[in-house]
Amino acid sequence: MEPYENTHAVASGKVRTLEEALQVITDGCTLMYGGFGGIGTPPTMIEGMLQKGIKDITIIGNDTGFPHIGIGRLITAGRVKKVIASHIGSNPNAGLRMEEGTMEVVFYPQGTLAEKIRAGGVGLGGILVDVGVGTIMELGKETVSIDEKKYLVEPALTADVAIVHAKKADPYGNLVYDKSGRNLNPLVAMAGKFTIAEVDEIVPLGELDPENIVTPGIFVDMVILSRGVTWEWVWEKKPASV
Repeated sequence: MEPYENTHAVASGKVRTLEEALQVITDGCTLMYGGFGGIGTPPTMIEGMLQKGIKDITIIGNDTGFPHIGIGRLITAGRVKKVIASHIGSNPNAGLRMEEGTMEVVFYPQGTLAEKIRAGGVGLGGILVDVGVGTIMELGKETVSIDEKKYLVEPALTADVAIVHAKKADPYGNLVYDKSGRNLNPLVAMAGKFTIAEVDEIVPLGELDPENIVTPGIFVDMVILSRGVTWEWVWEKKPASV
C-alpha cells in the first residue's frame, strides 16, 4: 500500500497497467468488489489476481458469483479465507468451503450490507437497523432504543482495496456504468482505501456527459483498461445433447 497511499488527491494521470494495479493487492488484504452474479465484477483484475497467486484474502461484496464466474473463481482456487456477503447460493464451492470450515462466511441481509458499505464510504461509523432484532442476528451485537424502538448497531465496512467495473472512464477516473452492471459498484468505489476501476473504454477528458457520471473521480485512485471476460456466462451454456 505504501507507494499509493494518499493518492485520492491526485487529479489526473490515473490510467495505469494491470501489473501496476496488482502491486496494490497483497496476500492477506481485505478486498471489496462490485458485481452481482459476476455482472459488474472486473474480470481482468480477477484473472490478474489468480495469475499473481494472491491468497488468504478477505472479500466483501454482494455475493460469491459462480464457481467459474466473477469473484467465485478466487473461491474455487482456494484464495479466500473469509467472505462477507448477502448470499453464496449460486456458488456451491463457497458452500462447500464454509461447511468444511476452510473459509469463514459472514452473512448480512442485502440492504444492511449495502448500507454498511455506503456508511464506510461516506465516513460514518455505522448504521442502525431493525432487521434482525429478536433473531440470532442480534446475538453479540450492540443495540440502542430510539422512540421506544430497538435497533442493532451495525459498524461500517471499508477495505484495503476496492475493485469496480465500469463501462467508461476518463483519465480523472470519473466513471459511467452499464445498466445493471452498476449494482453495488458506486458504493464499493467509495469504501476502499484504494480504489481501482477496470473499464471497457477510456475516453478523453470532457467527453463524458456529466449527467451520466455516477462515480466522481475523487473516489478512484487508478484506472485500467479491461481485457474482457475470460469466462462463459451461465446463460451462454448450450443445452446438453440428447
